[in-house]
Formats: sequence, structure tokens, C-alpha cells
Amino acid sequence: MSLSYRLSTRRFGEILIDSGRLTPDQIHQALTSRQDPRERLGQTLVRLGMLKESDVVQLLGEQFGLAIADAARLAKADPEATQLVPEHLARQANLLALKRDGDTLEVAVGDPLDVVSLDYLRALTGCVLHVLIARPSEVREAIEELYQEIRATEQVGAILDKLDLTGVADGEEDVDLATLRQQVEDAPVVRLVNLMIAEAIDGRASDIHVEPMRDRMLVRYRIDGVLHELMKPPKNLQMAIVSRIKVLADLDIAVRLLPQDGRLTVHLPDREVDIRVSTLPTSFGEKVVLRLFDKQAFAREIDKLGIEGVSLEAFLRAIRQPYGMILCSGPTGSGKTTTLYSALNAIKTPTRNLLTVEDPIEYHIDSVNQVHANHKVGMTFARALRSILRQDPDVIMIGEIRDAETADIAVKSALTGHLVLSTVHANDAPGTLTRLVDMGVPRYLVGSAVTLVMAQRLVRRVCERCRETYSPESEALTVLGDDAELLKGREISRGRGCIACKQTGYLGRTALFEVMELSRPIRRMVLDGLNEDQIKQRSLEHGLQTLRKSGIRKILDGTTTIDEVRAATLSDTI
Repeated sequence: MSLSYRLSTRRFGEILIDSGRLTPDQIHQALTSRQDPRERLGQTLVRLGMLKESDVVQLLGEQFGLAIADAARLAKADPEATQLVPEHLARQANLLALKRDGDTLEVAVGDPLDVVSLDYLRALTGCVLHVLIARPSEVREAIEELYQEIRATEQVGAILDKLDLTGVADGEEDVDLATLRQQVEDAPVVRLVNLMIAEAIDGRASDIHVEPMRDRMLVRYRIDGVLHELMKPPKNLQMAIVSRIKVLADLDIAVRLLPQDGRLTVHLPDREVDIRVSTLPTSFGEKVVLRLFDKQAFAREIDKLGIEGVSLEAFLRAIRQPYGMILCSGPTGSGKTTTLYSALNAIKTPTRNLLTVEDPIEYHIDSVNQVHANHKVGMTFARALRSILRQDPDVIMIGEIRDAETADIAVKSALTGHLVLSTVHANDAPGTLTRLVDMGVPRYLVGSAVTLVMAQRLVRRVCERCRETYSPESEALTVLGDDAELLKGREISRGRGCIACKQTGYLGRTALFEVMELSRPIRRMVLDGLNEDQIKQRSLEHGLQTLRKSGIRKILDGTTTIDEVRAATLSDTI
């Protein structure tokens, strides 16, 4: 057996004592507390909290003269090299093949003393092993992620190999529907679409985009607000894949030149996922977008949304009022409905009747009566609201105020003893008030009914697993304008990129909030006919915290980054 690194004659415990990291008594305590005689001393020390995993890896690297492979290096492992090692061996020995260069195989290991596994791998591959050391936890994560991707790729390859479909030529409108119906029921097509949806759910995707190109197809998933390319099925599968999705969503596969909308439900062992399907004719065929909604019971708490300080106090104060109107604004996909659901979850009690009207119902909330507004059957928001008012409600949530009629009913409901929560499309909190006026609601009603308005934007969270701190250069801060002064000389966070976050440096999202409570001076501004900019300027004098200021706080506490805040608050120039 030959090794590409030197075996040390010094024991790990001796190195720890000589370096002053631990005392002989601590080493003795660790040795006597081992739960398994095969457990390495380093593993014991990490388990007991005496050393960090990174410290053990660094010392072992020095002891054996090994370079360290960080999470970013593990994430860039070549799949062809990784596949040289059977998955059971990789998991058992906690090692990952990173790259093959001729007869040399680069391998990252969590335990450099497992020479038996390394020797077996050398014999199995016939390669000379170039060994690197890595954190055992990161090796395990990399193995889980990379082999899962390999299995998914193999599944897609196996499915495609079994498909023998003839595509329809560009511009050809006559389709043999009988043949098409047979194709969409073929097991390989069914499996491919099922795999597409399953991978999206496992990957926390909010949307699946199935896009036709000139000579191929493209499948992209939106994860944390950003699209990622996941699959490139061949062009001749386009009709079958799109038609299969249509069949699942109960759409007409014969209609290809008109947009269609449908929905389907995926039943998982522990929950259901509702999927809205939208088709759109394009120059190269139909594009399909599937939006995923997890229908499990909603349980998010208000203090986990990202509202902080006086803004949180104002929001809690408003939702605990017996009547009035609370409006949340922001672009599509900014988390407005999630915020309102959290409010409903916080104020529901056995003594109050809570009703919602939504399109669609995104989450189910226990003890809340939820109504689906369906324009196809004439169940508009306005019509649903009139019916809801005859149901003796205490709290009403309206998914979105889209027209003058809905706005008028909502405002009058808030003035007649109901607490009304809703969303409006506007750029900021003051703009929400003027948006209602633009819809035709008299200013005196807006000033009397509305108790609080808030704007919000979603930003990505820095990945906890690859977080690092740094001092930003002054040029990087200039994008924040005058607010850059708040960050000068401060250490802030960013993600290096790792397997967990798919090299993006971000994992999950949080929200920025601009909360404006309608105090007496602000109500007077609305009644006096001040415009949006004037209301905002005076509100700033009264302590309004803008979206940009909310973002700066989240940069300072390490939640997000300068780039995310800049992108989310481009319109916030005051």
C-alpha cells in the first residue's frame, strides 16, 4: 500500500498539548468519555465541544502535510470523477472524488487515517490518490448533494433513452390528437414530468418554467427569487411534456394558440402541494409556468418575518385593534400574503370570526374560513366580499384590492366595525394611500379607515454554512448613496458559496419593511390632498423608517448583503 502523504509519528493528543490548545487532563477526559473505541480523538473533542471541527481539520492537515479542501472546492467536484467511487464506499469512508487528471485521482477525506478505504479505492480505480482533508460534515453534505444529482441525471438519461417520439415541425398546426394522447400517457413521459415536479419541491422552488427554444427545451426553477437552469430536454419532447402537464392540470391539449390556466395538487406523504399552471403561446411553442404552493397548515410567526423595533410594535398594535384597515404593498412575489397570513395566525381566537377571500388560497389556516374567488364562475372579490359581510365577520382578509368596487367595500367595512387586511400594488407605504385615492375612494374615507400601511420587499439571506465577514471597499458602498456612511468601517457578511446554497452564497429569504402608522398628522396630510412625495417627506420627519433603512439594519446584523438591498430598494431614493 502506498500513500500520497506522510504518516506522522506524533500522536494527535501530543500535538494538541504541545500547541497549548488543550491540557493533559482535558485529553484524558476526552479519551475516557469516548462512546465507541473506534471514535477518533478529534471526533470526541468536537462532540464534547472542546475543539471546533475546523480546528481539528487544520491540525490534521499540518500533522499529515495535507492541503485542506473547503466547501467551495467540494461543491466543484467533477461528476465524472465522483462517479468513479461507488456511493456506498463514499458514504462508508466519508470520502469524495474531486477530479481525475490522467492516472491521478484527487480525493477529499474526512478521516486521513482510514488507510484501508483509501487503499481499496486505489485498487478499485487503478489511480494514484492525491489526498486532501476536509471537514467531515462538509464531506457528508457534498456526498448527499452530488450523488443525489448524479442519480437524478441518471434517471433523466434512462427516461430519455426509452423515449421514441417524433416532434411536430415548426408551423405545423395539424396534430394527431390520438397519437398525442397516447404519448402523454407513456411511462417515460409521465416519469419525466413527475421527476421535474419532485425535484422542484425538494429544491424549495417556487416556480417551474418550461420554455421552448428554437432547437431545444429549457427547464428552469425559481429558488429564492432567482431562476436556475436544471434540465434541457430535447426539442422532440416538447409536445409530449407540455401536453402531459396540461392533462394533469385538466387543460385542453388541442388548444395551442390561446393561453390557458389550470391547477393540480401533488399529494406527498406529509402534506399537499397545490400547483397553478399557466400556458402561453410563443414563437417556438407553448411556454408553461407552474407555481408551487405548499398547502400545509400555516404556522409562521410575526417575529420571524423580519419586522423589527418600532415597526413591529406599530404592526402589532394595528392588528390588535377591533376595526380599521391594514394595507400591505409591494410587487408580485414580495411576500405580502405571507405577512397577512402571519397576522391572522396571531390574532385568531375562539371568540372571533375570521374570513378571507383569496385567489388562490395559498395556505390553509386553522380556524379561519377561507373563500376562493373564482372569476370564471362570477365569484369576484367584490361579490365574495358582499357575501362575507352577511356572515357576521370580525376580521376580513382580502387577497388583493384590484378595482374601485372592491376598494369601496373594503374601506366601508373598516368603518363599520371590521378589521380589514389586504394588499395593494404600490411602490412604498405613502404610495399605498394615494393608490386607494386613484381607485376612486374619497380622501376623507381613506384618512378615516386606514390605520396602518406597509411596504415590503424580499431579499436573500446569507447562507449560514459558508458565511464570512469582510470590510467592504468604499466603491462598493457608493451604490447605497447617503446611507453608505452607516456601513463605513464596519464588518459585514457575505456567503462564499457552497453545496447547501448551490454556490450562490444565499439560502432562504427575509423581508424588508417600511411601516407607516396613520397618526393624526398623516391623516391630515391625506385629507389636505398632499401627494405621495410630500406625505413621504413629512413622514420621514416623524420617524418613518424606509425600506432602504430596513435593509441597512439587515446588512449590519449579517442577514443579507449590499447587493440584495440595493436591488430591492432601487426606487427608495429619499
